[in-house]
Amino acid sequence: MSNYKIILFLCNWGAHTAYQTLLDRGWPVPPEINMIRIPCTGRISKALMFKAFEKGADGVALVGCKPGSCRYGLGTENANTNTRDTRDILALLGLGSDRMRLFTVLPDEAEGLRHFIETFCEAIRAMGKSPVVSTRALADKAEGAGEAAAGVLAGILAAHNAYGCQDCGKCTSACPLALTGKQFSPRAMAGALIAGDLSVKEITEDVWSCLTCGICYERCPSGVNFPDFISDIRAVMKNRDDGDSHLAHGGFFQSMMRAMTSPALSTNRWRWLPEDIKTDPSSKTLFFGGCAPYFDTFFRSHLGVQTSDILADSLRLLNFFDVTPALLEHERCCGHDLLWSGDRENFLRLARLNVAAIEAQGIEEVITACPECYRTLVGDYERFGVGVNFKVTHLYEFLEREIDNGAVTFAPLENKITFQDSCRLNSEEGLRSLPRKLMERLAPEQFTEMKDREASAMCCGNCAWTGCDAYSKAMQVKRLRQAQDTGGNLLVTACPKCQIHLQCAMEDPIHGNALKMEMADLTSIIRRTIRWE
Repeated sequence: MSNYKIILFLCNWGAHTAYQTLLDRGWPVPPEINMIRIPCTGRISKALMFKAFEKGADGVALVGCKPGSCRYGLGTENANTNTRDTRDILALLGLGSDRMRLFTVLPDEAEGLRHFIETFCEAIRAMGKSPVVSTRALADKAEGAGEAAAGVLAGILAAHNAYGCQDCGKCTSACPLALTGKQFSPRAMAGALIAGDLSVKEITEDVWSCLTCGICYERCPSGVNFPDFISDIRAVMKNRDDGDSHLAHGGFFQSMMRAMTSPALSTNRWRWLPEDIKTDPSSKTLFFGGCAPYFDTFFRSHLGVQTSDILADSLRLLNFFDVTPALLEHERCCGHDLLWSGDRENFLRLARLNVAAIEAQGIEEVITACPECYRTLVGDYERFGVGVNFKVTHLYEFLEREIDNGAVTFAPLENKITFQDSCRLNSEEGLRSLPRKLMERLAPEQFTEMKDREASAMCCGNCAWTGCDAYSKAMQVKRLRQAQDTGGNLLVTACPKCQIHLQCAMEDPIHGNALKMEMADLTSIIRRTIRWE
């Protein structure tokens, strides 16, 4: 019996007719094949394709209709796009793009289908087993989980001083989601949790809607750290229900991050790096990039974002100041999105793998431009018991120090700019002011603040790919209109996800081009304009 697993998504129309013809002729189906009959290959999303690999598949094949013969019109075109993007993400992960293939067939082409399946099975056997170990956080629920959750819940309420809620409503009156009209209240959620009923709407739905932006924490007279409180509650809820229905994009990114917990996985995520960038594997300073290359590949077909430019420009700025950093050749995700979507077990697996890899390389300082990576590396690893023996620096800290000490100037910036705050940078007291200090150095006369800024800044509308809905979209539209109201023509961001989410809002067909606005990361603007005096 073969121990290889190949998922064959088979279109119900022409492809299934060809497959059935093979069976009628007595063709022995290779033992690796697990056939799933589907309405159309165009309906198999990137998330479903990758879910198979997360679950332990060694290969995945889509077999659909030849171009022009799809009963649904665009099925084959959609399948081509999704397969191409998934293959490229598999390549970045080091799994190999050839583990995922698309084949199109007509009903009378049974022999062509047989040849494809047998050839694909041979190719998978030649590549060997997938290094991904199938794992789902808390998949085996312990008996008595309800009773255990009750005890854990009481501890969480006490740890975050939720019992000290004064029922004043300041949190709700400041919450960006509530202000868009969503029936959402941090106060009501805390009250429901204190009452101990985890089945009410305020818990089952609202715990996943929270942006964890921290405005409520800023307002709370009792000092309830609501973002961390929500993170802990999500871990409890994840233990009760391991579904992904609350996750955006079918849970693709969490699925990908869980795959990265496999120790044998050797990612290839720096293969795109431009040749002009200098790195040194023996350096004691490491640049930690984050997930931008995966984001760009996933969203390229409909958003066209290029957040990998932030990484390249970060490295160029380090080189500008004579720092030639090391890279983790097989860098994994920091685990931020797993932590903030309740999957603490797999977050800890990633944390341990990352710390071990960084320390094995003898790194003394880690520099990152991603606010979420920074928050995770500098605080959350230690908070959950994964000690680090290296310094963590945000790129803005490095730049402010070097610019302050060096004889540098900036080329004129023709744009009028405004700034979208990053929630994770805003939560760090020492970093909150740094983007504005850097922009004041760049173009003080061309910088205009939005109405809601700094401690009151509006989130871009989503955190950890959870809870995306019409209200978060309304938030994004409101934020873009605030940006336009400044009279600026360039929206400066400090987080790759802000670019993704706001670009998504700009693509809304209802608004047409009314929300369109140029965006650029602050790192890239500095890189383009910085000069030695």
